[in-house]
Amino acid sequence: MLTIILDAFHAMKNISPTNNSQLTKIYLMIHAFQEKVNQTQHRSPKQRLRIAIEQLGNNTIETNLAVINDLEQIAQNHPQYHWIIMDILTTFVRENTLYMSQKEVKSNLRAKVRVDIQAALTVIARRDVNKDPENEQLNLSHTDIRGANLNGANLKQTNLYQANLAGANLREANLAGAILSAANLEGANLYLANLQGTILSAANLERANLSGANLHRASLYLAGLHGAILNDVLLDGANLREAKFFE
Repeated sequence: MLTIILDAFHAMKNISPTNNSQLTKIYLMIHAFQEKVNQTQHRSPKQRLRIAIEQLGNNTIETNLAVINDLEQIAQNHPQYHWIIMDILTTFVRENTLYMSQKEVKSNLRAKVRVDIQAALTVIARRDVNKDPENEQLNLSHTDIRGANLNGANLKQTNLYQANLAGANLREANLAGAILSAANLEGANLYLANLQGTILSAANLERANLSGANLHRASLYLAGLHGAILNDVLLDGANLREAKFFE
């Protein structure tokens, strides 16, 4: 039940290993709030969802983590709310990540997403895609999620237009059919990623690791690939018109 909270706690510990007393305090705050959430388990899913919507984004990071944890449980146990919750979480990410242009992030490629943003992305990435409705699309466009850990994430057909994913870990992620036009993927790890049919027009893939990636029928029109690692990449049927491989 506390998986997301524990993951976030360890993430914070890795970021600031010397301030253990503060991290312990944060953990206790998260745990205390989760106990309050547990007391609402007798409520109907609709009531819990209403409470979560009211709480998310309007409180502390610790509260957000507990709410995100509860939302994932509702999505798993009550399929009728699955897509509503995914929409709530993507909206939360969009509204809490300040978009920055590629020029603005050049000097800070090692930036990391906030722990509650990472928690929301983790829930989105590991959702049961069989519960996704047809003809619906996750919207993470215009988000600054540099350094996000999306290892093995299922982001098939997700709208990531102009998203900043510089330095993100997208190892073995499923991005088939995703919209990544004008996205910043500088230094991103896309090892063995599925990019089949992905739209990467004008995307920045400078120094990205694309080793073993599947780019079958992907559009790389005007994409920047300076210094990208392209070992064993599958480019069958890809559109490479005016792609830039050299400075």
